[in-house]
Amino acid sequence: MSLGNRLALWILCLPLAVLTLAAVLALHQDTQWRKSALQERLTTAAELQAPRFGEALKADDDVRLERLGHQLLELEETRHIGIHDPTGAPVMTLGSRGEPFTPPPSMQRQLDGEDDIWRLVLPLVGTSDRSGASPVGWLTLDIDTQRLTLAFYRHLASAGLGLLVIGLLLFVLGATLGRRLDGRLQDASEALHRLAKGSHHPRLDTDQGPPELDRLARRINALGTTLEQSRDDMQRQIEQTTSELQESMETIEVKNIELDLAHRQALEASRVKSEFLASMSHEIRTPLNGIVGFCRLLGRSRLDPRQREWLDQVQVACDNLLALVNDVLDFSRLESGQLELERADIDMVTLVDEVLGLQAPLAHQKHLELLGLVYDDVPRSLRGDPLRIRQVLTNLVHNALKFTERGEVIVRVMVEAQTPNDQTTLHISVSDTGIGLARNQQRELFQAFRQATPGHTRQYGGSGLGLAISRQLVEQMGGEMQVESEPEQGSTFSFTLPLESLGDDAPAPERLFNGERIALLEPHAPTRFALHHLLSAWGAQVVETSHLGNDEPPPALAVAALPSPLTPTTQRQWQTQLAACRHPVLLLVNASPLELPELNLPERSEMLCKPLARHHLAAALRRLVEDTVPTAQVGQSPRLLVVDDNASNRRLLREMLARPGLIVEEAASGEEAQALAESERFDLVLMDIRMPGMDGIETTQALRRLGGGWSQCPVIAVTAHALEPDRQRLRDAGLQDVLIKPVDNFQLETLLRRHLSALPPSENPESDSVPAEAPASESLDVVDLALGTRLANGSESLARELLNELVHSLPESKRAISDALASGDEEALLDTVHALNGACRYCGAPELALIAETLETRLRSRGMAAIDGLVTSLFDAMGRLLDWHAAERGAQPSSTTMASASSASSESDR
Repeated sequence: MSLGNRLALWILCLPLAVLTLAAVLALHQDTQWRKSALQERLTTAAELQAPRFGEALKADDDVRLERLGHQLLELEETRHIGIHDPTGAPVMTLGSRGEPFTPPPSMQRQLDGEDDIWRLVLPLVGTSDRSGASPVGWLTLDIDTQRLTLAFYRHLASAGLGLLVIGLLLFVLGATLGRRLDGRLQDASEALHRLAKGSHHPRLDTDQGPPELDRLARRINALGTTLEQSRDDMQRQIEQTTSELQESMETIEVKNIELDLAHRQALEASRVKSEFLASMSHEIRTPLNGIVGFCRLLGRSRLDPRQREWLDQVQVACDNLLALVNDVLDFSRLESGQLELERADIDMVTLVDEVLGLQAPLAHQKHLELLGLVYDDVPRSLRGDPLRIRQVLTNLVHNALKFTERGEVIVRVMVEAQTPNDQTTLHISVSDTGIGLARNQQRELFQAFRQATPGHTRQYGGSGLGLAISRQLVEQMGGEMQVESEPEQGSTFSFTLPLESLGDDAPAPERLFNGERIALLEPHAPTRFALHHLLSAWGAQVVETSHLGNDEPPPALAVAALPSPLTPTTQRQWQTQLAACRHPVLLLVNASPLELPELNLPERSEMLCKPLARHHLAAALRRLVEDTVPTAQVGQSPRLLVVDDNASNRRLLREMLARPGLIVEEAASGEEAQALAESERFDLVLMDIRMPGMDGIETTQALRRLGGGWSQCPVIAVTAHALEPDRQRLRDAGLQDVLIKPVDNFQLETLLRRHLSALPPSENPESDSVPAEAPASESLDVVDLALGTRLANGSESLARELLNELVHSLPESKRAISDALASGDEEALLDTVHALNGACRYCGAPELALIAETLETRLRSRGMAAIDGLVTSLFDAMGRLLDWHAAERGAQPSSTTMASASSASSESDR
């Protein structure tokens, strides 16, 4: 609303409101005065006639009553007159019909004036009666006040008409003044708008209105003059500054072009660096795989102790180099943003146990306590990337062990937060009692190629990439990594990990005991607390003790940990305690299976190696608390399934697994294994990976889809090529572990003990020890029966049978290799070479085995373009093996053998 309109509104409304209020007050006062006058006049007339009405009523003079009544009825406002006896009964009524009458409780005069008809009630008393005497009757007058109401409305209409006239005059006056004011203000506003836009404006007129508006017009005119002068000055300055800026912009443009070129060169350099790192990592990995393979083959040959020591150093160097290459490859992927996370089911208890199991040898070497604590509130069903979590945790645990010389390394997994949308944030920490870190060292610790001090690289090894990769992996998974440390006080590396919770209720703890007393002897406090908690959760009554053999009453079982290191004196003391025990003992040893002390244990006792996996501990306790049910009963005998397309491999594995109480079945293909699995149950499967038709991975996935016990049945990959990437690929496909061909008894026995809770003892005492080394020789022989006998589980007759089967399969292998070379079918060639390599690994043919494995390794790494010379060497070795076999049987080598070898070699050369 404009100022003029507001002024007109004030001119109209304010006086009009004051006049309206005055009129209302005057009307109200006049109405009240008229009502009071009417009431007083009628009341006075009625009171003057009341004694007469009383006398006439008392004398029962109806004529006089009627005459007096007509006198009152002559009053203009009176509409009804009623004479009533003391009880209220009507004696006489005049005028219009009145309302019923009820005598009031008091003798006072009453006037009801709420409606248009008033009622006046007077008591009638004779003139000679004393004051306060009882009335002889009642006089009622109904008074009509409509004339007062009509008079009020007439005055109201007159006042309203007057106010309307006054309002029209005020409106005309206000509108005229407001229009003139709005016009002057509009001119001023338009002038200011023009000035704001910078355009020229006409000068405003002055001395034509109120002094205030004239003064405003003069100042606006002065402002316009000043702005025009300022505009002219500014224009001259702008022109001067523009010329200067033009020169500066040209210089900046040149610099921008140079910076853009430098930025592009930096991005290109970063991309080239990332591609170079990834490419070099793959290129280095390819020959390194060959080196590792040849080192393993060389380790199976005859070497003197000094040569074997050198070979061990080469193997350690290869492992370190492979770890460095893997770190560089992960770092390049993270830096280039090409690392993708997967989503799979995670069991934190199993994951922590696996990590600690892999790092156990270093803990045993340093006599450190290695412990994993997964708190009870951690959900058992989580989803995330188990491979990357395992990688981060492995790096932290390995670093803790590497920088700790005495004490302990403890892994803790607990719940930090839970959200309603089924997300659980875990807090995982790795604490040690090692050398610790200073504040300045902690700030640079997570940078690439950095370690706490330059001397750590020389003293402890490592590339300085592990923590940088771990931090980036944790951040990519949505968590944060922190470190708390003090020099010489140890360190605690922790990280948060948001994971998807599947919402399944945690299973109730398995009850292995029914309140039996279990004696616990564990000097390491955190391990003792953890064992006490687990045993109590499994239903045992735990009694902590410091000595074995003298408890009264004796416990059902004792769980005791040997000190580390175990000196001869301490070992003798423990042997004395064990001899005094009258109950089974589960002995916990902080050492590898090859370094277990020679102690005579009580009957039905066992040894377990630290760190303790929870399911291994539960399986051992379950075996010890079983009553008299023998393990080798047919109904409870473990059942194993061997799946391999090579009959020799299946036969050898059956011989190595042969023992009372162990049932072994065979399957020659993945399809046959699936058919067996649909009708029978097995406790463990040894699965060959490369098979025609369904390979080992497809077969494992088909078995898992059967559900039931197959979802948890251990499946072990038996393969000749299983470097770390291959192992991880197999684990991701659902296989629990990997067994490398040629299979030795020690590796096989270790896997059986790991995955079978009730394993019958082997009849071969050498199966639990490291296989003996082959006798020394200067070079690889065509046939080595001693090596074949050792690979055939010590059976020379079986070694000869396997060798004969290999020799008989060589012509078919030659034809398949020649056909694959002629057609350029790399997949068929790899299948044939892989089958030949697998058959050679269990026979005493070291020369052919070495060439076959070399050929398969080169095929996998470089393809068919790099195998020409090796194919010729392979066929020559096959020819020499055939010649040896012919000479062994007293026959001459056939000419067709050499001819086929020569033909295949020429095909390879083409």
